[in-house]
Amino acid sequence: MKVGVVADDLTGANATGVRLSKQGFTSATVVFNDTIPDLVGLNAVCIDTDSRYASDQIVENRVKNATQKFLEWGAKVICKRIDSTVRGKIGLEIDTVLEAVGGNSVAVVVASFPDSGRVCSGGYLLVDGVPVQETDVAKDPVMPITKSYVPLIISEQSKYEVGHIGLDIVLSNTSDIKVELERQIKEGKRIVVVDAVTDEDIEEIAEAMTQIKHVNLIPTDPGPLTAAYSKAYTHQHSETNKVIVTVGSVTSKSGQQLRYLIDKTNSTPVYVSAEKLATMGQSWDKEVEGAIQIALERIKEDDVLIITTYKEGSELVNFKAIAAKENTTQDALAKRITDGLAKITRRVMEKTNYPIQGCFTSGGDVTASLCALSMASGIKLEDEVLPLAAYGTFIGGHFPGLPIVTKGGMVGDKKAIYASVKYLKTKRSAEK
Repeated sequence: MKVGVVADDLTGANATGVRLSKQGFTSATVVFNDTIPDLVGLNAVCIDTDSRYASDQIVENRVKNATQKFLEWGAKVICKRIDSTVRGKIGLEIDTVLEAVGGNSVAVVVASFPDSGRVCSGGYLLVDGVPVQETDVAKDPVMPITKSYVPLIISEQSKYEVGHIGLDIVLSNTSDIKVELERQIKEGKRIVVVDAVTDEDIEEIAEAMTQIKHVNLIPTDPGPLTAAYSKAYTHQHSETNKVIVTVGSVTSKSGQQLRYLIDKTNSTPVYVSAEKLATMGQSWDKEVEGAIQIALERIKEDDVLIITTYKEGSELVNFKAIAAKENTTQDALAKRITDGLAKITRRVMEKTNYPIQGCFTSGGDVTASLCALSMASGIKLEDEVLPLAAYGTFIGGHFPGLPIVTKGGMVGDKKAIYASVKYLKTKRSAEK
């Protein structure tokens, strides 16, 4: 799946390309008069048109040519990168992209860049809480910004009617965003500005956009929407491929991360009893076999199969008492738990008819057990999904080349597992 980004300056092109790389794409930036490189695996290209302060004719020529290059290259998603302080001839550039893509296209503008302090509320762009017209860009020597209301800024430069979706709709739910977008598109709006104040808002907007099938939507933003929509788009087009999430950690942080993942993916976890695995007795085999059967049924419904010993409210295993009773060590019992989770994961991957797009493991012990039981000699490391969360592929064994993301149980915020799963789905889909 290929993504093309039309950017009006080189710095912005590079910044957006990096965000796409972090979502699993292989990105490159080229200037307007160069061709798209014929590189193996390249699937996200940003073309710098160097048009922010150019004349109208140059803007139209360069933006049109860049968009046509992407259409010829086979880009499934075409995006328009705009400045985070709405400088430049963004209305004219959006019009030109829409005309090049065709009449069945609509630009969705999200001017927000929360990580850089840019948010849009009520249609007004604020920079660190200050209206953009009150910042230094008001002193821009070429094109000073004298307004902060984004729909008006664009409408004064565009020939199309500009719509606006407020924060109240965005904060509601994905379905409401979709309904409102469709309503405004039906009314003939070719450009729709949408409020957002957090990255999560932008992800919700992106998800809503993927649910609209009858038009070509053009993400138009400083970068976050482009990355979120490209990720959501590739995820949507790989629904038959499954990701297996195996979590043995019992920390409260792992619990928060699992709850967030469950809410976002609507998955139903396969809960495995840690107490029944923490034994050298027969309950281990019975629990493992039972979980395998449940998981094989669950994977038919869930694109993200969650296998975990963590269940909110459950009591911790008394390793000391069990070890004394069975005349073994606490370490040996802990390993029985991770080996049980690893065996369930391995057997599901072997038995299911669904293609496995990758797996995620939380906790070094679980990862080590999965490698051992899969006969993998190691993991070829390729990328960092987030700090202390690594992406790689199995070396040898039963699943050579299988993508995996590994993370410590205490690592990351509540979105960490979800972000890792999305990375896996995007990374593998983007390579197709």
